Amino acid sequence: MSKKKKLQKFADLLSFPNVYENFESNTPELVHFEDEDVEMAGLWNKNHFKNDNKITLELACGGGEYTVALAKMFPDRNFIGVDIKGARIWKGARIAVDEKISNAAFLRTRIEYINLFFEKDEIDEIWITFPDPFLRDSKVNRRLTSPYFLKKYRQILKKGGTIHLKTDSPELYDFTVNESIPEIDFVKLLINHDDIYSKPLIMPELDIKTFYEHKHLANGLTIKYVRFLMG
Repeated sequence: MSKKKKLQKFADLLSFPNVYENFESNTPELVHFEDEDVEMAGLWNKNHFKNDNKITLELACGGGEYTVALAKMFPDRNFIGVDIKGARIWKGARIAVDEKISNAAFLRTRIEYINLFFEKDEIDEIWITFPDPFLRDSKVNRRLTSPYFLKKYRQILKKGGTIHLKTDSPELYDFTVNESIPEIDFVKLLINHDDIYSKPLIMPELDIKTFYEHKHLANGLTIKYVRFLMG
């Protein structure tokens, strides 16, 4: 993508009513809709969605394909896609605006700061879809299922809330199931499959396929799934 196109998409984001952006990591303020500064922690349902429905986050949402598809699949729930890449978020936000999908929103920020933008118990569920596995040992804390991030999620996820991981990476799958989850006493492993398409899918949400998942499958990779509960 050319620099000009990226800059245009960054500008477009501020014209989308379903996009919130954070530019200062030490503040909970978000920029929204033509440069309006807002604080949304504890207020997503009241001020944005205008309902009391449960909220699901999709972390590392990329182009927002999962966020939009989940919002269509479950119109009685609210969904927020989170990613730092504005040019990626643009796609999902544009689709949601054009198709009037009012239960899908997007937050552009670093996931390390996720606890700044939501209050305790505000989130019911988290999806982590095809994140960067950060294979180097020196970057273990950047893996989105590392104990570092699980402790962040506990600050905003309701007790008993579920986290879903969908990945093509055997290393991230193994790390999550055999290292990270056992290390944290408030996390309970519920389900793990190392090849979800080798048998009937256990839930319709797993049949949503992103652009990258289609590529992974075309290349002969298997798709893994982990579900765990936050205590």
